[in-house]
Amino acid sequence: MVERSDRAPLLDWEEIPSTEKPADGGIRGPRSAREYEARRQRRVCFCLSACDAGNMLEWCLPKDMDLEGVEFKAIASGSHRVSTDFIYFRKGRYFGLACFANMPVESTEERGARMKSVGILSPSYTLLYRYMSFLEHQVRLQLQSPGHYSPLEAFYEDKRALLPPSGQDVVTAFPANAWGAAINHSMHPEMKITHPAGCMSQFIRFFGEHIMVLWKLALLRRRILIFSPPPVGVVCYRVYCCCCLANISIPGVGVAVPEFRPFFYVNVADISALENELSYVACTTEKIFEEKKDLYDVYVDNQNVKTYRDGLKPLLRLSGADKEKYRKLTEQRQMLLYSLEENGDCVSSEEDLFILFFLEQNNRIFQTLSEVAGSPDPTVTQDSVRAMGLDPHGDRLFLLHLLEIYGYDSLLVSEQLCCS
Repeated sequence: MVERSDRAPLLDWEEIPSTEKPADGGIRGPRSAREYEARRQRRVCFCLSACDAGNMLEWCLPKDMDLEGVEFKAIASGSHRVSTDFIYFRKGRYFGLACFANMPVESTEERGARMKSVGILSPSYTLLYRYMSFLEHQVRLQLQSPGHYSPLEAFYEDKRALLPPSGQDVVTAFPANAWGAAINHSMHPEMKITHPAGCMSQFIRFFGEHIMVLWKLALLRRRILIFSPPPVGVVCYRVYCCCCLANISIPGVGVAVPEFRPFFYVNVADISALENELSYVACTTEKIFEEKKDLYDVYVDNQNVKTYRDGLKPLLRLSGADKEKYRKLTEQRQMLLYSLEENGDCVSSEEDLFILFFLEQNNRIFQTLSEVAGSPDPTVTQDSVRAMGLDPHGDRLFLLHLLEIYGYDSLLVSEQLCCS
């Protein structure tokens, strides 16, 4: 049975008990203390941050939320250089979306500019998109009429009820043979509601063939930090797209590996949290992070992907199989665009193509490894490596890392793979 929730599959590391719907159409109350606590924590929280002499939390509801440091997440470092922006971030178990705006004013106290950000926090990242236009409108109102919180208060009173319970919107677990049929109905709507149309396409075109380098690093659950000056909104989308590269739908695969957690925007206040993470992808506008080499495995600056870890440096080189995969991906995209040219809008199908391409590649690798592991001679040969779509020589190090991380310790590697 396909299990669904209101959260993106790659973000669903917390177990939230589902609720049952009674015959009258209402929602039953929680049946246990654990379920009650889970549902209680699914409230919406609104906050308003301002930047004057420094970032500060100007207003929030509810008052009992722990929002320490959220003012530095809702207004990214360097935001004074842009007029508008939006920021996705994490605060504990919550995800946040904030809309920022900067308006020039004739005020020496405000140093010639009024900067504010209106944000919302929720345990469900995939629901935040619904509030984007409201937040954009509210931050403009706050710039024009500071201190008028009644629209925010009214909206909070309307939305503070429980968010839609688990059981709607998003697929979190698939039978292996159900993925292809389900993606158009479940996975793709998730992409549409969490991203502007064409986001995955833009992500892949931005990195070009080096998307294959990011794909390998994501599949290996490395700590990936993306740097960019403001605006940071589009970079937050790259964080999510990067997570999509590591999607696997074969049951049981990846259960024992570290969660590939999206942190979205991070700043120096998040250093202590990142120190304890084994695997993540995040973005920042603070260049000082590049010097914190113990916090990440891979640093992405514009299209430049680099690492200071000697064991990972060979993975930054494209193998022959990488170039071939990218060529096939480009060909498939061109064929799709040509076949749908008369329809006018083919963005959704193009997004499906990219998502499925990496999903099928990942499934192909682990399906082959499972077959090798179950064979009388559990040896990874050149033929089995080619069956995975990898280069027996150029991808040897990637394969060794993969076997170690995913626990395929019982597999032997043919000596023919020992020379690169």
